[in-house]
Amino acid sequence: MIRIEPGDLAAVMERDPAIIDEDDAVKFHTGLHAVSMYRESHRLWKEGKLKQARKINYKAHRLTGCDIHPGAAIGEGFFIDHATGVVIGETAVIGNDVTLFQGVTLGGVSFGREKRHPTVGDRVVIGANATVLGDITVGNDVRVGAGSVVLKDVPDNSTVVGVPGRIIERDGVRIGKQDILRHDDIPDCFGKEISDLRSEIDELKAMIEELRKGAP
Repeated sequence: MIRIEPGDLAAVMERDPAIIDEDDAVKFHTGLHAVSMYRESHRLWKEGKLKQARKINYKAHRLTGCDIHPGAAIGEGFFIDHATGVVIGETAVIGNDVTLFQGVTLGGVSFGREKRHPTVGDRVVIGANATVLGDITVGNDVRVGAGSVVLKDVPDNSTVVGVPGRIIERDGVRIGKQDILRHDDIPDCFGKEISDLRSEIDELKAMIEELRKGAP
């Protein structure tokens, strides 16, 4: 029987409005199951029982769709909303009261046996399908927009969106003219590029038409 940490259960009850009650969370919340199984695998990993830890990790991945390496270090009150597709690498470090949505990757960019995964501070929220790569630091109280790709350090109290990720708010002050982020609201970079291309095409068409009119 995998033990459920009170802080992880409390995080589910606080942050998931779809939960009926604690019994519902304990029995059916896949994010809570993934976190609880990670806790057990991490305990075994620290004791040097690496294969036993990996066995639990493998089972958790199959049951929940979430792959958290036993070597990752994760603080209290960790919440994953829908476990599907979440990947957390071996050398990742995560602080307290962090929230991840589905499809989040905390990945590496090298094959070396070194610190190669992100360090994430306290009270961070990372939106669905966001990717944070490399030995970078995401500070405390940071929000990362859905679908963003973060490749550089992010200071405390910042909001990051886009591909590649850029800071649009810091310490409550907006940077640029973007609206304050919700994790489901990020700029459509590709849409803007397509719109710009269409404008250029329209301008070229107009120029060609003018040349045709002036031709003998």
